[in-house]
Amino acid sequence: MKPARTKTPRKPPVKKGSQTSLKDPVGVYCRVRPLSLPEQECCIEVISNTTVQLHPPEGYRLNRNGDYKETQYSFKQVFGTHTTQKELFDVVANPLVDDLIHGKNGLLFTYGVTGSGKTHTMTGSPGEGGLLPRCLDMLFNSIGSFQAKRYVFKSNDRNSMDIQCEVDALLERQKREATPNPKTPSSKRQVDPEFADMINVQEFCKAEEVDEDSVYGVFVSYIEIYNNYIYDLLEEVPFDPIKPKPPQSKLLREDKNHNMYVAGCTEVEVKSTEEAFEVFWRGQKKRRIANTHLNRESSRSHSVFNIKLVQAPLDADGDNVLQEKEQITISQLSLVDLAGSERTNRTKAEGNRLREAGNINQSLMTLRTCMEVLRENQTYGTNKMVPYRDSKLTHLFKNYFDGEGKVRLIVCVNPKAEDYEESLQVMRFAEVTQEVEVARPTDKAICGLTPGRRYRNQARGGPVGDELLVSEVVLQSFPPLPSCEILDINDEQTLPRLIEALEKRHHLRQMMIDEFHKQSITFKALLQEFDNAVLNKENYIQGKLSEKQKVISGQKSEIERLEKKNKTLEYKVEILEKTTTIYEEDKRNLQQELETQNQKLQQQFSDKRRLEARLQGMVTETTMKWEKECERRVAAKQLEMQNKLWVKDEKLKQLKAIVIEPKTERPERPSRERDREKATQRSVSPSPVPFLFQPDQNVPPVRLRHRRSRSAGDRWVAHKPASNLQTETVMQPQVPHAITVSVANEKALAKCEKYMLTHQELASDGEIETKLIKGDVYKTRGGGQSVQFTEIETLKQESPTGSRKRRSSTIAPAQPDGTESEWTDVETRCSVAVEMRAGSQLGPGYQHHAQPKRKKP
Repeated sequence: MKPARTKTPRKPPVKKGSQTSLKDPVGVYCRVRPLSLPEQECCIEVISNTTVQLHPPEGYRLNRNGDYKETQYSFKQVFGTHTTQKELFDVVANPLVDDLIHGKNGLLFTYGVTGSGKTHTMTGSPGEGGLLPRCLDMLFNSIGSFQAKRYVFKSNDRNSMDIQCEVDALLERQKREATPNPKTPSSKRQVDPEFADMINVQEFCKAEEVDEDSVYGVFVSYIEIYNNYIYDLLEEVPFDPIKPKPPQSKLLREDKNHNMYVAGCTEVEVKSTEEAFEVFWRGQKKRRIANTHLNRESSRSHSVFNIKLVQAPLDADGDNVLQEKEQITISQLSLVDLAGSERTNRTKAEGNRLREAGNINQSLMTLRTCMEVLRENQTYGTNKMVPYRDSKLTHLFKNYFDGEGKVRLIVCVNPKAEDYEESLQVMRFAEVTQEVEVARPTDKAICGLTPGRRYRNQARGGPVGDELLVSEVVLQSFPPLPSCEILDINDEQTLPRLIEALEKRHHLRQMMIDEFHKQSITFKALLQEFDNAVLNKENYIQGKLSEKQKVISGQKSEIERLEKKNKTLEYKVEILEKTTTIYEEDKRNLQQELETQNQKLQQQFSDKRRLEARLQGMVTETTMKWEKECERRVAAKQLEMQNKLWVKDEKLKQLKAIVIEPKTERPERPSRERDREKATQRSVSPSPVPFLFQPDQNVPPVRLRHRRSRSAGDRWVAHKPASNLQTETVMQPQVPHAITVSVANEKALAKCEKYMLTHQELASDGEIETKLIKGDVYKTRGGGQSVQFTEIETLKQESPTGSRKRRSSTIAPAQPDGTESEWTDVETRCSVAVEMRAGSQLGPGYQHHAQPKRKKP
């Protein structure tokens, strides 16, 4: 197909006898859809039955001269807006179905933008069936009476077929009927009214010259190519409401004949148009469609409906299928409904719709690239590799473009102005495709003289042996007529080829006439010999016939005796069957009773287990309750014993102090001075260092003394939380050059080697207890810092008045004047000392108790 403004370079001259003369161009047809609204602007006009013209709509860009660019495109045939489905089928699909019946493959595409009528052309609408139902109707009208019984042909999942004998086929039919399979439609099932009108084709169409000595089987399959993955639309997956299983994609494989096929694809054997269309409709409901801005039911995938016809010859008797796998002929017709190409700026696609549109456009672009490479190889004699594998669509049908069958393309266009740019791209693709030539498939003999026909010819005294084979060779070598269409006035090859073919046909016709005369003379001689042989054999047959009559009479008497014996045995078998029935009934009753008893035992056993579990829970609960009660009582008893032991220890300390220390007089301290001061503790020397408070009021206040840390040479992090209270003790811990923080952080730890945490808590006696938790800072492999605690120092503050209250039970009797004795008051008599004790479990530490002397007021 060429536009009027361009001129394709001429092809090199074709040599006689070359294979290029056995190639046919891809048949490209155009169908124009009617406008949905009469007032819409139209941009496509049908000029003739082979040409259309595209007009740019108003507002479209102009050429340099300021005029509109009108482009014409030529097709093999153009179907206008008033074309019926029957007219389209008769021209495009009818030859493909006829080739299918005669053992040839075929491929039919529908191509176009979204909303151009591709699915309507392929499927049709109620009351006007499309190409698919009409193809099925023509196929079954032609082979309906010559179909093999179901399951005689069986798919072996390797893109080929096996033959089963009648017995195996019968067994499989009985097994399938016992367990209905939803994949296999039934001819007795009521047709769904949703598609009943689509398959109701009023016009009767039938192929001519169907081989009557062969049987046929029809298998259909339905797949879709979605996002460059192949899915089987007829695959039955069990539905799981909890965790639905997504459909599994299929793989493309190559059979032994180098043909591509879908591995594991479901192939259903059908016997009528209704069954086949029912299978198609079941798969159509699973096909992925979506509502887009351009089409309410836009196809989001490429669908492929395959019709596979299996043909096998009959045996010598003409009754059963010949059990020879090599004699099987398989042909296939693929009907492809391509998804529409679309621009995302028009469809406003987002998310999944955008991804689907991208994959659709990519696969169509790959198809166009393959066509361009094929045209370039055929036009200029190059040998570029065709990128079939870039897309599953082109990879699946590569065999058709390599010469495995005829290829037909129906370009569907919408004449509305909004689709002008997309229609222009579609026309350019059709132009490239029409220039691609596909190798013509080898013609096969329609009436191949199967063994059954040879048997009937022998019975009738027809030609047999080598003479029959010579005639068959002559028929097969009869050359077909080349294409007579002249598209160029400079074409100097079409007429010479036509003349050469006609001369060959005339020469072969003369040879066949001579052969016919020879065969007729031979036939007459054979007929005369046959008559003589018949007369001679009649007498011989009469003698043999009398002997056979005697044998037959003897066999009849034997048959009567065996029939009587058979009746007796049948009576015995009937009695045994009744006895067996009685025994089986008793067996079922006993089994039912046994099951009832087992259920009762099971119920009792479950009740017993529940009771045991309940009792076990009660025992466990009671045990835990008593264990907690015992622990509580033991803890209370331990606390009571510890209190008694502490009281005894205090009494012993007081007694020891009274006995050992001498009694000295001490000046009385003012009560206000005693209440103001508090005892503190802090020591760096292991030996005790006592110190005394001066009772003189004129003494200046004591300055707070700070103890230098033992690790003054190291850098420290002093971690003092903001919630700590000031201890107001005489000795305060101080670490020079320390970084004081309220919250530990990585930056401070990176600069120091030591870490000290000041922790305060309320002791058991009600006073504040301060702990200094120390540790070493280490660097980790990850670049951070870690702290390992080594010791704990404890600072404890005690109040003299509080100690006296707590120890009031150990104070000696008061003096006669109402004051306590200084010698009996332990708190006023003991001096402040530092006592060194062992550290905690985390590391070595110190615990200091500093108690100042005070005088009883």
